[in-house]
Formats: sequence, C-alpha cells, structure tokens
Amino acid sequence: MRPDMRTHRLLILLLALCSLLLESCSEYSAVLKSNDYEYKYEAAKALYAGGHYRQASELFSLLLAPLKGTSYGEESLYMLGESNLKAKDYESAVMFFKKYYQMYPKGSYMELARFNSGYALYKQTPDLRLDQSSTMEALKEFQDFLDYCPETSLKGQVHEIIYAMQDKLVEKEYQAAKLYFDLGTYTLNSIYGGNNYEACVVTAQNALKDYPYASAKLREELSILALRAKYHLARQSVEGKRVERFRDAIDEYYAFQNDYPESQYMKEANSILKYSEKVVERKGAILKDDD
Repeated sequence: MRPDMRTHRLLILLLALCSLLLESCSEYSAVLKSNDYEYKYEAAKALYAGGHYRQASELFSLLLAPLKGTSYGEESLYMLGESNLKAKDYESAVMFFKKYYQMYPKGSYMELARFNSGYALYKQTPDLRLDQSSTMEALKEFQDFLDYCPETSLKGQVHEIIYAMQDKLVEKEYQAAKLYFDLGTYTLNSIYGGNNYEACVVTAQNALKDYPYASAKLREELSILALRAKYHLARQSVEGKRVERFRDAIDEYYAFQNDYPESQYMKEANSILKYSEKVVERKGAILKDDD
C-alpha cells in the first residue's frame, strides 16, 4: 500500500473515531485539554462534519494561536467562521470571516469568507418595522464582495440576495410614504411645512431614486402613491399655488403612464388627469362635482 493511500485511510479512520468518541462529554473534555494540536484540529473537523458546530467552534478557536502562521491556522480561522455560521451565531460568524479576509487577503478561502460575511449579515436583518442599519451593512458587504471577486460563480446568488434586501428597504419606505398619505391633512407632528402629502411625495420619490433595482411591483406602488399625493396636495392648496400643483400632478400622471401603461391603477390615474386638467383650464377653480 502506498504511503499516501495509507495516510488517507488513517485520516478517514481518525475522523470516524473522533465523530463517535467526541459524542461523550468525557472524550470532548479530553480533547479540549490535549496539547496535541494536530489531533485537536482533526477532532474539530470531525465535529464540524458531524454537525456539532458549537463544539467544533470551541476547538477551532483554541487552535488559532498555536497554529498561527501555518496552513492549519488559516483553515482553522475560516472553519471557525463556518462553525459559527452553521450554529446560527451570525454575529460571531461575521467577526471571524472578516478577520480571515483581513489577515489573508489572498488566502485560499478569501472568496468564501467575503461571501459568508455578507450572508451572515443578511441573516441578521430584522423585521422591516425595525431599524435597517444591519441591512445596509449587509448590502455594503455584498457590494464589496462583488468588487473584490468580480468573476465569482456566486454572482447570481449575491444579486438575488441584494434584490431581496433592496425590496425590504423599499417596502419600509413605502410603508412610511403610505403613512404620510393616510395622515393627509392631519398636521400634528407632520413635517415639510406641516403637509403630510408633501412628505409622502418626497419619501416615495427618494425611494424610487435610491433603489432603482427594486421590484417592478413596489416601484409601481410608490409611483401611484406619489401621483395620488400630488393630486390631493393640489386640491387642498391655497389658490395661489393650486394651478402650479395641479400641473405638477399632470406631469406626474404622464410619467406614471409612460412607466406603467398597463397598470391596474390607470383608471384612477386617468380620473386624476381629467380633474386636474379641468382645474388648470379654469385657472385654479375647484370643481363642485368631484371625480
């Protein structure tokens, strides 16, 4: 039997034994206390392969200092991140993946470490009702990943995650804009000069500008909301601003029609256009017969 084959079989046997033996607390405790770092390294990999991610993480963390500067040390740091990721300790996973690609910018696992750092951040993103700072951080991490690894085979997966996070941020902005619209003329705690319709327009248009790759459905919802808000803003405006604001609503209509000619909201949009044009023709006189 060739030496390399014998070594390979011995390694397989060692991994199998580790997987069995380390299920008992006493055996695991013995490994923790061992000064045989090669044995501890193989035991950590066996635990990881067996799905014992927290125990594997503990062993890999103990190997960083004694194996520093070796290929085992590099792999141990990456596997420490992987173990935490599989254990769903995402905060720790991010920390170790970042530490890896900072220490080994050209390391064997650099691409995976950068991707997994972004993925662990993505898994921490909260409900859209909460602060989305971690979502923004995840987006930046994935963008950095694409900058450093432009030819990565993971590009498609990264783009899917980025689009999902952008939709989440856009949905949050839509909910904010919708709240301003629903508040309407209610002025308590309102902003933009005390007008919630203006706040709705600004919030909706900023979201459309900031997230160009959001889903078509969300962009359509934001666009019709901006049109509605401009229309209602014009209707409740003082006479001196009324014509100008109805003209603004008409411009918004044509932008909406151009982007969504088959929209389910076209009947409503056409009604807004018809009313707005009549008011402009009559130089700002509000019609008695509402649309």
